[in-house]
Amino acid sequence: MMAVSSGCKGDSMGMDNGKYVRYTPEQVEALERLYHDCPKPSSLRRQQLIRECPILSNIEPKQIKVWFQNRRCREKQRKEASRLQAVNRKLSAMNKLLMEENDRLQKQVSNLVYENGYFRQQTQNPGPDSIGIIAISHGCTGVASRACGLVGLEPTRVVEILKDRPSWFRDCRAVDVLNVLTTGNNGTIELLYMQLYAPTTLAPARDFWLLRYTSALEDGSLVVCERSLNNTQNGPTMPPVPHFVRAKILPSGYLIRPCDGGGSIIHIVDHVDFESISVPEVLRPLYESSTLLAQRTTLAAFRQLRQISQEISQPMVTSWGRRPAALRALGQRMSRGFNEAINGFSDEGWTMMESDGVDDVTVLVNSSPDKVMGATPLYADGFPSISNAVLCAKASMLLQNVPPAILTRFLREHRSEWADSSIDGYSAASVKGGPCGLPLARSGGFGGQVILPLAHTIEHEEFMEVIKLENISHYRAEDMLMPGDIFFLQLCSGVDENAIGTSAELIFAPIDASFTDDAPLLPSGFRIIPINNNSQNPTRDLASTLEVGPPGKRTPADYLGQSGPTKSVMTIAFQFAFEIHLQESIAAMARQYVRNIISSVQRVALALSPSPFGPRSLQAPSGTPEAQMLARWICQSFRCFLGEDLFKTVDERNDSLLKTLWHHSDAIMCCSLKALPDFTFANQAGLDMLETTLVSLQDITLDKIFDRGGRTSVCSELPQILQQGFACLPGGVCLTSMGRPVSYERAVAWKVLNDEESPHCIAFVFVNWSFV
Repeated sequence: MMAVSSGCKGDSMGMDNGKYVRYTPEQVEALERLYHDCPKPSSLRRQQLIRECPILSNIEPKQIKVWFQNRRCREKQRKEASRLQAVNRKLSAMNKLLMEENDRLQKQVSNLVYENGYFRQQTQNPGPDSIGIIAISHGCTGVASRACGLVGLEPTRVVEILKDRPSWFRDCRAVDVLNVLTTGNNGTIELLYMQLYAPTTLAPARDFWLLRYTSALEDGSLVVCERSLNNTQNGPTMPPVPHFVRAKILPSGYLIRPCDGGGSIIHIVDHVDFESISVPEVLRPLYESSTLLAQRTTLAAFRQLRQISQEISQPMVTSWGRRPAALRALGQRMSRGFNEAINGFSDEGWTMMESDGVDDVTVLVNSSPDKVMGATPLYADGFPSISNAVLCAKASMLLQNVPPAILTRFLREHRSEWADSSIDGYSAASVKGGPCGLPLARSGGFGGQVILPLAHTIEHEEFMEVIKLENISHYRAEDMLMPGDIFFLQLCSGVDENAIGTSAELIFAPIDASFTDDAPLLPSGFRIIPINNNSQNPTRDLASTLEVGPPGKRTPADYLGQSGPTKSVMTIAFQFAFEIHLQESIAAMARQYVRNIISSVQRVALALSPSPFGPRSLQAPSGTPEAQMLARWICQSFRCFLGEDLFKTVDERNDSLLKTLWHHSDAIMCCSLKALPDFTFANQAGLDMLETTLVSLQDITLDKIFDRGGRTSVCSELPQILQQGFACLPGGVCLTSMGRPVSYERAVAWKVLNDEESPHCIAFVFVNWSFV
């Protein structure tokens, strides 16, 4: 043997007497194979290796121990170097983006200086209406937004419009003025009760009990202040209303200042506490988003003011001989009818039908005269007597990484991808005088769609159109299926891809080709609302994803290199007029139709998703080194404790392991080793099973997905998993993050060890899972 010192270098063997011997290439190759199977062999395992491998027979066990120590040292150094290189690349990329952001801000400052001068000119001589500053709050109680702008309306007219909240606030169901008091300075105090529709089927509606104070200032300005009452103010109290959650309006209101040349400068402040604690956790961002408050309330008020101002300054008749005010009334009726379908209030005549055993679609029936014939003169013509009831089938679903604008635009432009022409024909016939029976399946393709523009708002954020479906078989006289054109009135909003964080809607109702302003409408359609928005400050979000700490401190999204997947809630509601004796058949048809639409939307969403990960991508994920390391730990630990491979065939390279794990059809997920374990990672099937995203996964704890019996069973198995290394769990039922039941045939849990053979987490695989 030749003498050198031992250490973490080369393939030399360290010895106590300072001697070393250099391994032959054959010995190194043999040791590398052994290291791949077991990086940290015990003393007994090293002795067994020498006996089983003749080429190592002349090497002492202690020398092999030193070789494995050196090999682990080199592997750790390599990983650290790779991690630092990745961090350096991220820092370089962030530095480049910061420089670009700085250039953009410099240009924005120049533009703001120019726009400030223009705004001063507009204040002296009001011209086109404009919205100036918009601010969104963070860190306060509830959610808040404020905006200021200029409109060509007098202050008194502005106050009149803003107080009539149901005319412009689409989510507002009713505002009742219960009492009015006059103050000494010619002001008024009003006692109000207000109800808001729930935007989705997954949460209850909101109501408010508040005071509104209106006063004129000496300079001609008008001020309107609103605030909810509470018991501490010794004011009157309103008892709870069934199916409503009592929310609060914190100090809010309007300041309207007159301009010298006419028009008004308006300041709006909205500050609301929606009591988000009352909704499922996955939906709470929906009630905690100042962005959505600004879009659906604050800016909605400005849009109404600007629209009315334009109609006054430029009176005209739009397409189809409709005046703008009439079209606005149609749009309001469309939105109100869709909200009524989503909420299904019992005081409007809705009753829920019993489920067919699957709770994914809710069916309600309304046979009240007010619903069928119309409660206002707008419905004076009513429905034909043959349709004496209305049925609504509705459902909500979670979408991941699909911008609402892109999906809504696809649904609008490619109706044949999700709609059934026979159902369209039935819907068209049911609101006309001709007879109609059960919709029948028909062969042949979907007829052509022609979009006929009708009207749009000033900035094209919402537009109304007539949809003409050509050569669609629908019901005519003598119950015959005859080819012909059918028409839908359609309202579309939120299709601007540049409007980050906004919700989108596609609402339509069958009409006659020559429909009147008071024609009966049964709106159906889609509403997609984002429930997380990480793009308000791109630079901040980029910095927040840069993590140089150990892998154990990473967020779930970092495991796959994602910097903030988005998610949204889609609510689907379809209404049908029908003959009451056909209720069961129509209900079965409606349930199946909505389920078919859900499947179509999921397929389309997967195709449209821009995410580079998961089966919705053309390419499989490469992931970060941490993600690849975790995949390797999961597979090695499964093999170690259960004696077989997790996957039947797989490439042993780290990136291939991650791709195979990510695409696997069984739900695979990991949870921490805390007293109350929370989930740290899941593959695509696991995210689908829990109806969540990698970002929100960390908010879900293991106990939340099981009922009491399931929690007891799993908790009793945890000590066995930590001691024995694995446990087999019988089939059962768990809950998604949205409260939906999911069944699975069986489950296996095992302890995941890191490279130092220390417990890192617990992994679960749920086999053959499906929604109940």
